[in-house]
Amino acid sequence: MRRLFGIIGITFIVAVLLVPPQPARAAHTFYGIVRHVSTSNLKVYNPKSHQTLSFEIVPKFKQIFSEDGKTTYQMAHIHPGQYVRIDYDQHLLGVRHANRITLLSSLDKYLGHQ
Repeated sequence: MRRLFGIIGITFIVAVLLVPPQPARAAHTFYGIVRHVSTSNLKVYNPKSHQTLSFEIVPKFKQIFSEDGKTTYQMAHIHPGQYVRIDYDQHLLGVRHANRITLLSSLDKYLGHQ
């Protein structure tokens, strides 16, 4: 019996040492102007970096907030031309997907314009 527990213990230790640690899931933030909205996709353009990123939206997405964070909105409230902050991650097959969308009144204070 001791031998069995010893083998199980050694196997567990070897398995723990051989499996590399997973990096922490880092969330990213992107500020910009909405260019395209559909039921499953959102494209946002950042005028400072001249970069457009596309974000996947899961069905029944409910993480849309006002700038002060007190009001929530439905996806139908987002339209092209609106200023947004997108909090996203990219760990499911490398696809960017939005975790939270914040509707902004202006991009000036976020992009460093005075």
